[in-house]
Amino acid sequence: MSTNEEVVKMIAEREVAFVDFRYTDTLGREHHLTTPAHVVDEDKMEAGVAFDGSSLPGWKGIEASDMLLIPDPSTARMDPFREEATLILTCDVVEPSDLKGYDRDPRSLARRAEAYLKSSGLGDTAYFGPEPEFFVFDSISWNAEMSGCFVKIRSDEGAWSSADDANGTNLGHRPGIKGGYVPVPPVDSFQDMRSEMCLLMEQLGVPVEVHHHEVATAGQLEIGTRFSTLVQRADWNQIMKYVIHNVAHVYGKTATFMPKPIVGDNGSGMHVHQSIWKDGQNLFAGNGYGGLSEFALYYIGGIIKHARALNALTNPSTNSYKRLVPHYEAPVKLAYSARNRSASIRIPYVGNPKARRIEARFPDPLANPYLAFSALMMAGLDGVQNKIHPGDPADKNLYDLPPEEDAQIPTVCSSLEQALEALDRDREFLTRGGVFSNDLIDAYLNLKAVELDRLRVTPHPVEFDMYYSL
Repeated sequence: MSTNEEVVKMIAEREVAFVDFRYTDTLGREHHLTTPAHVVDEDKMEAGVAFDGSSLPGWKGIEASDMLLIPDPSTARMDPFREEATLILTCDVVEPSDLKGYDRDPRSLARRAEAYLKSSGLGDTAYFGPEPEFFVFDSISWNAEMSGCFVKIRSDEGAWSSADDANGTNLGHRPGIKGGYVPVPPVDSFQDMRSEMCLLMEQLGVPVEVHHHEVATAGQLEIGTRFSTLVQRADWNQIMKYVIHNVAHVYGKTATFMPKPIVGDNGSGMHVHQSIWKDGQNLFAGNGYGGLSEFALYYIGGIIKHARALNALTNPSTNSYKRLVPHYEAPVKLAYSARNRSASIRIPYVGNPKARRIEARFPDPLANPYLAFSALMMAGLDGVQNKIHPGDPADKNLYDLPPEEDAQIPTVCSSLEQALEALDRDREFLTRGGVFSNDLIDAYLNLKAVELDRLRVTPHPVEFDMYYSL
């Protein structure tokens, strides 16, 4: 589908009952408005659907709440989870007064980022290939109130379940701690579920390349999908999350993209592969280190320079920084290397120069993909524009350096608070070309400050463990 006329024809031919208009808020949550299909014609597609922007955190005030959803006809897809035939359309959020993309709408921002790349003359296409990891549990429960707080994860695949004897049976096959990387069934108990997720993603237009169990116990999984342009790849991320959550739900299980739901085992990252192209040529391919061009090295330099500000967008939760600690395959050192997974920037080995790219390893899957991909690109382009060389590559295991060497290599942020402070100080590179606005950044910082404050004032069970008897 590529035009409004074709979408309306699709609605008629497939006897669609409802049309679901989807959009994403500042924090990365998807929302939707559903209308009867018979009211959706070409005029409706062009004029859009009105909604209340004041009901979303960090968006409009009630005195100026009217907003419009303008559907992108190229995103039309059938919802495989609804009993009634429902067509999904991803939308841009626009101001009714001038029909321009809303300043705080992440998808409109990502469109501005793509336009900025072209206007800069540095390139015309940015490709992104994220790898969001996730967990699937049997059930989850938690509470945080005046009488106390707790969280309880239930997972038959969890290493801690080896002593359970539910209904007199325990089949015993499960991955151990840090022992979950690509075992075959029955140790990998999620093969069929992942396969179903993959088939539905393909059905919804997201090309799948690989799926497997990840390193952690208790159902840490990954589905690898194809790279694409910035906006489309961010759209695909939202489709992936929708499919993964809903397939797990149908199986009577629960999926989460929290970076660190389990203490003592690997967390979930979202390694982001990226490259810049111009006139059909990959600008990252060259004869330098790892087969990179000078352009690519400067791009890496920009990401490393702005990494701490980027953390606020690529690692946007308090939980994110429980993953970013050494020895759990999480890259905390701001260095680059070919094939070295302890560095924050990796240059994957490829046989074809057209596939030359870099991989930022510190982001996690709670990131709003529209904001995160745009910010990574803006940081990289700043490196190119200002010729920020990243220095020498790091080909050692960065987790086991002598103290004097370790002290010389900068690190990512160690807390969300630190990341937000960095973003507040280092934002000019994001605002070039009107891609990010100071208004959006301020609103984002305010939303995240609320999250910080809530955690800051809540007693933690670990504090009772450490201090109760003193």
